[in-house]
Amino acid sequence: MQIETKTTSGVVRGKPVDGAVAFLGIPYAAPPFGELRFAAPAAPAAWDGVRDCTSFGPTALKPPYPAPIDLLLPEPSVPGEDLLNLNVWTPDPSAAGLPVLVWIHGGAFVNGSGAVPQYDGTAFARDRVVLVTLNYRLGVDGFLHFGDDGPANRGLLDQVAALTWVRDNIAAFGGDPDRVTIAGESAGAMSVSSLLSMPRAQGLFARAIAQSGAGHHALSPATAGRVAAALAERLGVPLTREALAAVDPQELVAAQRALSQDISTTPNPALWGELTLNLMAWEPVVDGDVLPALPVRGIEAGGSADVDLLIGANSDEYALFLVPNGFVDFIDDATLGMLLAGYGLPAGALEAYRRDLPSATPGELLMAVATDWFFRLPALRLAEARTSAPGSTHVYEFAWPSPQFGGRLGACHALEIGFVFDTLTAEGSQPMAGEAPPQELADTMHRAWVDFVTTGDPGWPSYDVTTRPTQVFGTLTSVVPDPRGAQRAVWDGIRV
Repeated sequence: MQIETKTTSGVVRGKPVDGAVAFLGIPYAAPPFGELRFAAPAAPAAWDGVRDCTSFGPTALKPPYPAPIDLLLPEPSVPGEDLLNLNVWTPDPSAAGLPVLVWIHGGAFVNGSGAVPQYDGTAFARDRVVLVTLNYRLGVDGFLHFGDDGPANRGLLDQVAALTWVRDNIAAFGGDPDRVTIAGESAGAMSVSSLLSMPRAQGLFARAIAQSGAGHHALSPATAGRVAAALAERLGVPLTREALAAVDPQELVAAQRALSQDISTTPNPALWGELTLNLMAWEPVVDGDVLPALPVRGIEAGGSADVDLLIGANSDEYALFLVPNGFVDFIDDATLGMLLAGYGLPAGALEAYRRDLPSATPGELLMAVATDWFFRLPALRLAEARTSAPGSTHVYEFAWPSPQFGGRLGACHALEIGFVFDTLTAEGSQPMAGEAPPQELADTMHRAWVDFVTTGDPGWPSYDVTTRPTQVFGTLTSVVPDPRGAQRAVWDGIRV
């Protein structure tokens, strides 16, 4: 099988792996350092000869995950400046017209990379899909808002640059540039929603998949500006590209992490606005140019209306953030009431949750409410915004409960990834999924994703606001009309 192919920058060499060919660490943009620090992505330099692309390239500047999340989410880190790179798995570089799936990793816009073991593309290549994973700038480098002193949303611009590379090069790997699906989980899904609403991304993809992230997550310029000013003050430097570029990168990442911790542990609505609830200081900003509007509003206005969409969430998303650290058991009724007020829920709204969860503790009720506010309702609102669009919309829920932490982890955030990629045995999967996750569920879920990428139809009815058909992937997998409808209705007029 051919393991060399030619890109617009030069010839690359891949390696055979389990019946596919993997090309790793291909640069899609120039290293964002020196004169390009905090700049929009620039074209990569061409090279002579053959570039060896048989190992993962450098990953973005980032802190480690905090404990104990670091034990549950693998986080490869590869040093180096050439971090705007991507990876391609193909069944055959000499093929033609294959569907393409471009995966955008999660990590709250401060962690993650395309090198996470669960993102291995071998199973997709086995099923005749070309799989691409990519790195993009994170945290301060990708999303600090300089105002007039630099381009906003550099991380999103990196994603557009990677998609442009895919358009121009994927045929050399057997893929069809007109059959591209973008997909992502968590911050990756929020990125997908942003790309759906961004004029600069139009025409670069035909389908989209958003797992556990949707269109409500972006900062206002005012809030993003306060975050940027606080970081500069913490570092003792002016808020300019030149001044921040002179700061040691590790010092910059440490200050970024410390500021994020301050915001999450001492929430102040008067200072941090929407960050008091979403707690992601480095997410995209509605700058009016790169991101013209809050993504869900842009999609409501018709953004990417012709793009097919698969969107959903996990049943117990927030368990990842409250169970491993034990916080779930420290929530009492008073704390629960205070937090519900912050979400805008009226008195009595909690009864819809108590009826469905009669034995739940205050912490477990908080998990259910926070899961809906942060993940499930934004996904449903985005689906609702597209019910009259020409592109199809399909909704799913992942409901298989992990046996870990005495079963309390449930169908938590990020648990579905190994099932989607059919990588349940990948390094680092066991702490979250347990020793024997059901392969048959991975077979079913992975096939649905392959079918959607290939045909636009994952195998269940399109979403509508009357019956709300939702494919629930769990111990039993079936289409359920409006799962937990009473809880969903609680948010009418609140989470809009």
